[in-house]
Amino acid sequence: MPFDLQPTLRGARVLLRPLHLDDWDALYAVASDPLIWEQHPARDRYQEPVFREFFREALAGGGAFVIVDATDGRVIGSSRYHGYKPEQSEIEIGWSFLARAYWGGAYNREVKQLMLEHAFNYVNTVVFLVGPTNVRSQRAMEKIGGVRIASRTDATGRESVVFEIRRPG
Repeated sequence: MPFDLQPTLRGARVLLRPLHLDDWDALYAVASDPLIWEQHPARDRYQEPVFREFFREALAGGGAFVIVDATDGRVIGSSRYHGYKPEQSEIEIGWSFLARAYWGGAYNREVKQLMLEHAFNYVNTVVFLVGPTNVRSQRAMEKIGGVRIASRTDATGRESVVFEIRRPG
């Protein structure tokens, strides 16, 4: 069975649905906050041209979601599946961000839980790549059960801390 990279996932707090071109305005309104990106390796992602490229890549990748507040329908962030490796039974969850009003754990935890539950229908391992100076995201990974397993440098020279979560059982 092929991995469904863009289902609609519903929780008590959030709705994750496939990202669409017409989500640009609402999502950029969230992403334009420089404080969201202050610990991220791409600290300039709040700038419109930089975020436009991020958004374009998200659409092209076919695994991106817009995160919606389930209580009022407001767009509050985004996340993606990427790098499905069926032979290794692995996929990455990443490129996640939330409006600062939704920081603190409950919303991020539910987003990741929904994505993990879906992913574990197809794979045994989910990996997360976090910037080495992004302490806030590293703590968030630990809070949801992520285990730090390695460091990795990609083809562009960007270093990441690798966390993984394995399917229960």
